[in-house]
Amino acid sequence: MTPRMNAFAAAPDTMQAMLDLEQHVSGSGLEPSLMELVKTRASQINGCAFCLHMHTRDARAAGESEERLHLLSAWRESPLYSERERAALDWTEALTLVADTQAPDDVYEHARRYFDEEELVKLTLLIGAINIWNRIAIGFRSIHPVDTAPQREIVS
Repeated sequence: MTPRMNAFAAAPDTMQAMLDLEQHVSGSGLEPSLMELVKTRASQINGCAFCLHMHTRDARAAGESEERLHLLSAWRESPLYSERERAALDWTEALTLVADTQAPDDVYEHARRYFDEEELVKLTLLIGAINIWNRIAIGFRSIHPVDTAPQREIVS
């Protein structure tokens, strides 16, 4: 895979505005672990390897378990996520796939049970921001860092 362009080099002021939004949303008061789960889940849905690489590393650095990261795509079938996290993940999926879901009322009401209005705005901006980052990374073919250490061969 070959990168198409470096958006930061092509439009530094515009990308700085995006970084400013990211910094604001990241400092909004939502739990860091919840934010990383949301960023990772949206990136899974969008198929963004660059963002998955970044946010799973960030989640681990913040103390997230490997088990919860591995099971994130099947969060509905796992007891490892709190009700607040489930509401956030449900809202994440609805907004990431908004063309298909139209943000259903039941998903919104589920989120409203666990997030007050201000938090729901912050969560929605978080979801919007990661979806923008996914589109930047995928659209311009950003390549995540690659560990060049020898890989172990899997023998079955």
